[in-house]
Amino acid sequence: MAKVIEGLYYAESHEYVRVEGEFGYIGITDFAQSQLGNVVYVDMPEVDDEVTAGEEFGAVESVKAASDLFSPVSGTVVEVNEALEDEPELVNKDAFENWIIKVQLSDKSELENLLDAAAYEAICK
Repeated sequence: MAKVIEGLYYAESHEYVRVEGEFGYIGITDFAQSQLGNVVYVDMPEVDDEVTAGEEFGAVESVKAASDLFSPVSGTVVEVNEALEDEPELVNKDAFENWIIKVQLSDKSELENLLDAAAYEAICK
């Protein structure tokens, strides 16, 4: 069973957001990386780009497939995980430590639309 962490918010499209104050760290879940296999490229937006809940913001490519990334929340990109540019396989090592983008959240009430750990685990079965 893929790892699921309590206290994070999950989208049905297999992205997570870890909230710290006004910021959200967005990445793909352990389940998603395990389904993709060896990640070879992560397409990320630029700093200052806007992301919208439910909208595409990038893609993850693996040896098996490419998968679009959908933002679980809306906000402004304040940082991208530059380590993934040189080492996209870090997502496979630990999907939760190796977030993809950090955003300044524009509407924290959007978190209410996301799944908690138990609900996300249920859809992964």
